[in-house]
Amino acid sequence: MNFLDQQPELDYILGYAKNAVLEKQVFEALCESWRHWRQDDPSSKVYGECIYKATSWPQARRVIFKTEILDYPGRVTKENLRFVVTNLKQSPRWLYEKVYCARGDVENRIKELKVDLQIDRTSCTSFLANQLRVLMTAAAYVLTQELRGHLARKRAGSLQVGTLREHFLKIGVRLVVSVRRVVLHMPKSYPFKNLWSRLAMNLGAVRE
Repeated sequence: MNFLDQQPELDYILGYAKNAVLEKQVFEALCESWRHWRQDDPSSKVYGECIYKATSWPQARRVIFKTEILDYPGRVTKENLRFVVTNLKQSPRWLYEKVYCARGDVENRIKELKVDLQIDRTSCTSFLANQLRVLMTAAAYVLTQELRGHLARKRAGSLQVGTLREHFLKIGVRLVVSVRRVVLHMPKSYPFKNLWSRLAMNLGAVRE
């Protein structure tokens, strides 16, 4: 943060761990969240801001916060406090929901590449071979994005890469190849058969 403060042209927004001082600062907001919860108001989120200076900081900084009560069936009701340090000027709620939380979708894309497609699996002994593996994985990701694009108007358009693979690519079919065509006979028990058929036709397949 010291480095970022020395770059006046840069805007930043960073998550910050809670501590006793910050918890004291948000006590009233937390009480308001509990009041909403007791009134069965599903929106128990309360946003606000304060000026805070940690001992190791050379100057005070703007901290925006969110308090809410998490109440899910079968789970213990608990408080959820979040703190974000920023030099941006917009309202706390807008900054938290539209800017800070947007990073979650970026992290999902990274997760897809690493977990679902294993882009970091570079176990070859040659640099060029590993580079090729990364490029092939990136190309596979582009293809899955194409699938997701054709499903955009459907609920399946928000599926992550791993789920797209399981639902639309890793399917047991009976393959019949002739001189003029390739026919895929889908299993009758396949639950996504209709959606798969529409997706295939959007990509150029022809129904018999």
